[in-house]
Amino acid sequence: MFSLEIETLARLVIDDARERSLRIVTAESCTGGLVAAAICAIPGASDVFERGFVAYTNRAKQEMLGVSGDLIADLGAVSEPISRMMAEGALENSHAHVAVAVTGVAGPGGGTPLKPVGAVHFATARANQSVLHRHELFEFETREEIQLAALQTALEMLRDRLR
Repeated sequence: MFSLEIETLARLVIDDARERSLRIVTAESCTGGLVAAAICAIPGASDVFERGFVAYTNRAKQEMLGVSGDLIADLGAVSEPISRMMAEGALENSHAHVAVAVTGVAGPGGGTPLKPVGAVHFATARANQSVLHRHELFEFETREEIQLAALQTALEMLRDRLR
């Protein structure tokens, strides 16, 4: 289903979490659940994967993750503060120890000069630690390529946060 590279990365995420007795939660928008799916495609994921939120709409981000509607209205859903709030909200609304959040513009439409297609914000949160953020501008041709690049980045960030 996923490339060998993604499968290997997901396996390493699971191994790292299991080794540290940590549970994982995902909060995804533009990836539509791909991060959770990649993790859950690995046998033994249930040892560490707690749950995943696919909060595709602004309303879902507010209702499921507690993201501020005023902040979405002011900054848009594709922004650093929203990705941070998504990660924090995922932790608060789960029994996990580590969260990864993804929000972006996968295209082919929907981009603006300030938030072009391929702009993706990531955040990871870990209980009792600060939230870490990363912004990427993936310059690929297709929606699938952008989503797969975002998936890989999210798994890499998750793995770094588990260590």
